[in-house]
Amino acid sequence: MTELSGIILAGGKSSRMGKDKALIPIGGVPLLEKVYHVAKSCTNKIYVVTPWVERYEDLYLPGCEFIPEDPNHTQGPLVGLARGMEKIVTEWVLLLACDLPNLQIPVFHDWVRELDNIQPQNIAWLAKNDYGWEPLCGFYRTSCLPLLLDFINQGGRSFQGWLKLYPVATLPLSTPHILFNCNTPDDLRMVTKEDELE
Repeated sequence: MTELSGIILAGGKSSRMGKDKALIPIGGVPLLEKVYHVAKSCTNKIYVVTPWVERYEDLYLPGCEFIPEDPNHTQGPLVGLARGMEKIVTEWVLLLACDLPNLQIPVFHDWVRELDNIQPQNIAWLAKNDYGWEPLCGFYRTSCLPLLLDFINQGGRSFQGWLKLYPVATLPLSTPHILFNCNTPDDLRMVTKEDELE
């Protein structure tokens, strides 16, 4: 498979959930750990961008490197991607949010096998929904970092705004539920219920 690095973003305030989403156990495993293990199955190196390194240091994340952010000045996921990309030497990076409980390892392996077929003009390979791109579960070329930094330096913070500027390949998604993100207590109840049924 293509050499690939991973970035996991764990910088949200979890205000709608009322507690840190990254630490919520799903099937007995903290959500951040669960996402890490999916990323680890198909990447060479994983970075976690977060303002709360000390919260996650005791999780089982072997070989992971934390990239600390200032908790008083977090600037959103787009800046988090840029911070992580500055460390990465592989051609591609897999970006994941820490609140995706339904990720499936075999699906990611299938995707990674197709990375070499993505046309070189595309800066990313992402799924699309009715509202735009799904930026927090997908693949980015590290060569797009200068374009990303230019957008950020001009005050841009919107993934959708940035992705509109450049070619992006559409990632086929036969199982949309794997991109479900767990934001609220109701979301959590739904995930926990599904977990019990399996």
